[in-house]
Amino acid sequence: MTVQDPDVVATSGAESAAVDSPRAGQLGLAVRTPAEGVTVVGVSGEVDMLTAPQLRAESLRHLDAGSTLVLDLSGVSFLGSAGLAVLVEASQHAKRRDAEFRVVAVARAVTRPLAATGLGGVFSVFESVEQALEFHESR
Repeated sequence: MTVQDPDVVATSGAESAAVDSPRAGQLGLAVRTPAEGVTVVGVSGEVDMLTAPQLRAESLRHLDAGSTLVLDLSGVSFLGSAGLAVLVEASQHAKRRDAEFRVVAVARAVTRPLAATGLGGVFSVFESVEQALEFHESR
């Protein structure tokens, strides 16, 4: 019995479908700097053991002393344990560098693992990037 992923469009070659599939280790990252010392990293796709190292590198790169990193996970369709580990490491890294770390989580694929592990209370979690940025400005 073969199970077809509904997100994969049938093509003439199996390799092409595997490369286009979000499960092929591809992670979308969009970085912007809305204010001095504030970086927003928009993440899309699945954060698993294949893509977590990419997210880790990008997150830690933007956590300088006194900076603020907003990790926008609103485009994430899966957050595995490796992704949760990246969030924990980024939070700890931020504390050591006197930086601010905020997470935007709206999709159940992200909020559920955060709630199940109790990590939702460890990070500053917001429902939108705008809320996370407003919180930054009010401090």
